[in-house]
Amino acid sequence: MEIFKTETKIDFLGKTRITLALSAILIFISIASIAFHGGLNYGIDFAGGTLVQLKFKEPPSINDVRDGLKTMGMGESSIQEFGSKNDILIRVQRSDGKLEAVGQNIRDALSSKFNKDDITVERVEMVGPKVGKDLREKALLSILYAIIGIVIYISWRFEFQYAIAAILALIHDIVITVGAFSLLDKEFTLTIVAAILTIIGYSLNDTIVVFDRIRENLRRRGKFSLTEIINGSINQTLSRTLLTSGTTLLVMMAIFLRGGEIIHDFSFALLIGVGIGTYSSIFVASVFLVYWESRARAR
Repeated sequence: MEIFKTETKIDFLGKTRITLALSAILIFISIASIAFHGGLNYGIDFAGGTLVQLKFKEPPSINDVRDGLKTMGMGESSIQEFGSKNDILIRVQRSDGKLEAVGQNIRDALSSKFNKDDITVERVEMVGPKVGKDLREKALLSILYAIIGIVIYISWRFEFQYAIAAILALIHDIVITVGAFSLLDKEFTLTIVAAILTIIGYSLNDTIVVFDRIRENLRRRGKFSLTEIINGSINQTLSRTLLTSGTTLLVMMAIFLRGGEIIHDFSFALLIGVGIGTYSSIFVASVFLVYWESRARAR
């Protein structure tokens, strides 16, 4: 299936100044946002604490819930609707007692504001600070190992300069996706790490398709320059890129809008990542490849 009946002749590399400036601005905003917020808004997975999900018979007032919790001395707490107006998610820094008792204690504390029989404890999760730190380190290592594996694979399948171009494009995608979470003050959890690893795989697959065509065309380059070959290769794979990314984004948008709160942030990360990954496979990886190939040929 093809979107375009004839091969397009878009000068992608001719827009390098604009696209690199756009990427630089997005990366700057991402890093500035993380620095401004003093780091990412880590979820309970990484920061540690207790999470309790309650279901009320009638939509409760958030202020009444907050007032009811004040008597418990649980430190800073975050209270928000989760899914429907009847479901409330409470995150607290610390809690006393066993995991099974935490939900019941919170339910008892809210009895001053609500009828206890109208409150159901749906789930209670607790993560200690040491476990959170350990999970943070393992999440970073999982991304680092993925990048090292990609460098080895692409260097073996193509050449080292292809691996460098692909990795720079992936780092570009990760920084902007994480920056979007920081900018919107969304929680950064283990689920988002899984989304980032998915984005790495997706973006890499897109980049390799373009690299494959570039390598084929380089073997029969004739009178064409490196820039013309890379431009031609991107145009030849453009239909495939747009079809794959377009259908993926449609599915992600449907999940984002209708999938519910549990996978809301996961689908948001994929929406940003797939969009940025498609852009970087066309405009970022190819630019770095031109740079490295030109340097290699100049020696």
